[in-house]
Amino acid sequence: MAKQEAPLHQLKNYLPDGSFEEVCYYLLHYKVQLTITRERQSVLGDYRNSLPGKNHRISVNGNLNPYSFLITLLHELAHLFTYERFGHRVQAHGAEWKNEFSKVLVQFLAKKIFPPDIQQTLLKSLHNPAASSCADTALLRVLHQYDKKKDGIILIEALPTGARFSIRGGRVFIKEEKVRKRFKCKEAATGKIYLFSPVYEVQLL
Repeated sequence: MAKQEAPLHQLKNYLPDGSFEEVCYYLLHYKVQLTITRERQSVLGDYRNSLPGKNHRISVNGNLNPYSFLITLLHELAHLFTYERFGHRVQAHGAEWKNEFSKVLVQFLAKKIFPPDIQQTLLKSLHNPAASSCADTALLRVLHQYDKKKDGIILIEALPTGARFSIRGGRVFIKEEKVRKRFKCKEAATGKIYLFSPVYEVQLL
């Protein structure tokens, strides 16, 4: 199965030291059904509000490093806090959610759970957190440093111009120049041009 419910004692294996007890408090207090999923390309986590006969539900990708896992879980908990206060009357990642996410992040930043580079990057984003860590280039770049290293996997920004690389599914591209915040890359088979985030992970060929 793609999803499995996470017993709380096993959750400790996914979190950085010093965060387990406070995370458990929130999950138990709000009666959250937490599931840990296989890697999903489009999302790192997901929140579903409670319904009659169903608890709040949160899912987080199980392949994330502990710091990415915690940040994603706090992101989804912020959705829960926002729903508890405002229901469906506000935008999913509007000012209300940003406020809730910033508040819960501050609590964990005060505990010095994160390494200094992640801590500083999160502090800079507190006033206006991104809707996803995938959309926060600076945060994604620093979190990447704590991922398990995979042979041949590299960020596009680290490739020299003209390098060939492949993405999931096997499509092959050639890196070209940077345009504003993204890199132009030509698909080898079709010649079509695509724009890639500088922190997109690819397979070096």
